[in-house]
Amino acid sequence: MNKKTIRAAIIEDELPAARLLQGMLKELRPEWDILLLPGTVEESVQWFAANPHPDLLFLDIQLTDGLSFYFIEQAQPESMIVFTTAYDEYAVRAFTVNSIDYLLKPIHRERLADALLKFERLTAPRIRQQNSLLDMPELLRALAGHQASAYRTRFLVNGARNLYTLAVDEVCYFYSEEKVTFAVTADRRTHIIDLPLAKLEEQLDPKRFFRVSRQFILSANCIRDLEPYFNGKMVVHVTPPFDGSIQVSRERVAALKLWLNS
Repeated sequence: MNKKTIRAAIIEDELPAARLLQGMLKELRPEWDILLLPGTVEESVQWFAANPHPDLLFLDIQLTDGLSFYFIEQAQPESMIVFTTAYDEYAVRAFTVNSIDYLLKPIHRERLADALLKFERLTAPRIRQQNSLLDMPELLRALAGHQASAYRTRFLVNGARNLYTLAVDEVCYFYSEEKVTFAVTADRRTHIIDLPLAKLEEQLDPKRFFRVSRQFILSANCIRDLEPYFNGKMVVHVTPPFDGSIQVSRERVAALKLWLNS
């Protein structure tokens, strides 16, 4: 009897991150069939309704159009689930009892290998049992409650002669230049923030701020318009104007449009 080929699927709204994870999986389990699925709740639900469910699902918690828990509620996946997340440890405690494992981004090869071994130790009957234990309303309440209180509201900034506070509400956009992070406010003042963009992104409310590239995080209130650019890219014009070009990659354009239209 031929051994069954394991089918694993990745639902991730960041295409580069999805491809990176797919590449690591192919290296660790070259005999597996690895699928890349749409990074939205709506499209993923449609795919699961029309196709056999994979054996293992790597599921990003924050998808383009909402939390992945909504996908689970609607799709009722029979797959074992490994959550992938950029959230801090606060959420991880809940995820560990509602999935076979979790992977914090950026995903490391060693942690991924551990998750695969854990999956292989579990049996098919436990897949259905595991997913039936998922308490979606409770997870959503816990996540929403923490998010409401966890996002940064102000910064303590080093001035020329003293320290002062800068409210997040005042910031129009953040940008990084030569490993220094700057915040630009509506009065055109520039403030130095003692955080890299990657860390800053985790601390900002994603409903209000969007990271359009490695260099920029923008406030929705300060985006003036989007201009088509070469190869599917777009240029974002902001207020107050930035002295340069803010370009959005083709992979990020669709997510940016959905975010602005939400």
